[in-house]
Amino acid sequence: MHKSDLTMPYRLFRPQAAGKLPLVMYLHGSGGSGDDNEKQLGLGNVFGTRVWALPQNQQRFPCFVVAPQTDRGWIRYDYSKQPATALPGLGDGSRLVLEIVDRLRQEFPIDERRIYVTGQSMGGAGVWNVLAGRPRFFAAAVVCCGSASFEHGAEAIDVPLWSFHGDADTTVPVSVSRDRIAIRRKAGGRPEYTEYPGVDHNSWQWAYTEPALVTWLFAQRRGT
Repeated sequence: MHKSDLTMPYRLFRPQAAGKLPLVMYLHGSGGSGDDNEKQLGLGNVFGTRVWALPQNQQRFPCFVVAPQTDRGWIRYDYSKQPATALPGLGDGSRLVLEIVDRLRQEFPIDERRIYVTGQSMGGAGVWNVLAGRPRFFAAAVVCCGSASFEHGAEAIDVPLWSFHGDADTTVPVSVSRDRIAIRRKAGGRPEYTEYPGVDHNSWQWAYTEPALVTWLFAQRRGT
């Protein structure tokens, strides 16, 4: 449990390897919201939390995996409106996860040049939010069906990013990802983008089982 002005539970996977190792931070979707420190690992979140810790992947790419849990979302919201609307700036959820990462960097041998962030749906919006909050911090980002937020896609333009979305998504329209990717490319970024024909909101089942994803992620390193 992380405690500052607010509290945030999290789960940490520790690799069975020595030396400075990468850290993958996973931001869950709305179905993982709460404070039980369990939901962020279950249901559709199993794909995004488990893939990095699979034995075959740990053998090739040993890493720490942290899965925090929010009960207030990741981005900033105006709760005076119903439904709540996104606001600019770093959300409380995003601020707390960055505090957790800073704490882990002090406690464990984490490679500062290989800290990654990924998330799905609500957590995908969180990925864009933390990238904007710390534009030169992460080595790479993976976004799956990221929901709408105040970030438009050109944030942290130099951070390698791979975005996924199903074109039949009835929860978060595929246009949200299309627009962000188009803006990022127009701004000079070179994001990867994969769109799944006929796939609804559960595109994480495809995204986190992409054969090239794990190798792609761990090939990215932040410049000095």
